[in-house]
Amino acid sequence: MIRDNMSADNNEADEMIRCASCGTVENDDIKFKKCTACYVVRYCSIKCQKEHRPKHKRECKKRAAELHDEPLFKQPGSSHLGDCPICFVPLPLDIKKSTMEPCCSKLICEGCNYANQIRETEERLEKKCPFCRHPSPKSSTECEKVLMKRVEANDPVALREVGNVRDYKGDNNGAVEYWTKAAAMGDAIAHYQLSCSYRDGGVEKDQGKVVYHLEQAAIGGHPNARCNLGVTELENGRYERTIRHFIIAANLGDDISMEKLKKMYQFGLCSKEDLAAALRAHQAAVDAMKSPHREEAEAHVGFNMMYSAIRM
Repeated sequence: MIRDNMSADNNEADEMIRCASCGTVENDDIKFKKCTACYVVRYCSIKCQKEHRPKHKRECKKRAAELHDEPLFKQPGSSHLGDCPICFVPLPLDIKKSTMEPCCSKLICEGCNYANQIRETEERLEKKCPFCRHPSPKSSTECEKVLMKRVEANDPVALREVGNVRDYKGDNNGAVEYWTKAAAMGDAIAHYQLSCSYRDGGVEKDQGKVVYHLEQAAIGGHPNARCNLGVTELENGRYERTIRHFIIAANLGDDISMEKLKKMYQFGLCSKEDLAAALRAHQAAVDAMKSPHREEAEAHVGFNMMYSAIRM
């Protein structure tokens, strides 16, 4: 019984939270703060944190890098576009093969759009959104009004699209303002747009922000952002990280990243096993984006022009 009590006391002592510098035990009067870089050690005061910094620096840097890479190199379950909300098939990475509806901010695949347009034409119905059935805007002015209602509701997709409009009109600062709001809500495309702005100019160039927004977009499943990170690592000679980025993007169905992996294999920088696994995953992702309706829509590329003429 005495041994059990001693063991319990020892375990309790081990579980006590102590200052990494002076060893003081945390209590109700003293609440410790974690190191904000590694989140491993705690300190009772800023003085103790500064005194312990030289001893902790190497371990802290290593753990901070691990924490940074854990979400960065996690394979996303899908691309940033997700599935079509009507057919639930993964949306194609080619944004031109989908349509964003301003009334509900839903991205609809061309297969579902095509099926809806056929139905409306055959039944002589009013043109409506295939998802929410809101009447389609009849002019760009009406479209903008509908979109601004979504902006007022703090819809990140709408905020990003308004940013795109501002960018198209040459208002770079206005575009960055809207993209920043959308990115703060987790919109991967807005993060990617911001990375391009800080890289190419229009606003003050900032490489730190370029990398930050690329990483956030990549974590959100954006293949282009992931590929750009791979290229950046390649330029820095960090081939292992380069390959990891390209593999993740290829697994999402990105053709460019897949081709870059093949090149790296030719130069002996990518293993045969990694290339083979990426090829299989890439093909599976590409196949998953296919559907009979999408293939039918692609075979009738002139349908949209014909349809618009009929409705006018």
